[in-house]
Amino acid sequence: MQTEFEFTLPRGYVDERGEVHRVGTMRLATAMDEIAPLRDPRVRANEAYLTIILLSRVITRLGTLPAISPAVIENLFTADLAYLQDFYRRINEVGANRIPVVCPVCQHTFEAEVVPLGE
Repeated sequence: MQTEFEFTLPRGYVDERGEVHRVGTMRLATAMDEIAPLRDPRVRANEAYLTIILLSRVITRLGTLPAISPAVIENLFTADLAYLQDFYRRINEVGANRIPVVCPVCQHTFEAEVVPLGE
């Protein structure tokens, strides 16, 4: 079973040296990944912060950054944050990115993965 998935951000995270980090890895979320952030005072003060904490827990690599902290996620461009939220949903929801298709030549029916533009 695949538990880690590679992604490429549309814009990329720019670190303090000006280096752009676009390619990363996200792992499947666990129940604790979704429960633990609810105890965080930042989430209690602002529910929207849940996304920041959750993504910082499940992104295992982004470019050459040594660690992915909430501060890294906070400083992503909005296009990258939206991309990661969608990516999180797609890898964690069973069948969310698969559709039934029919081969035009042999009429065989199967499922294919839908990959958004930019991947």
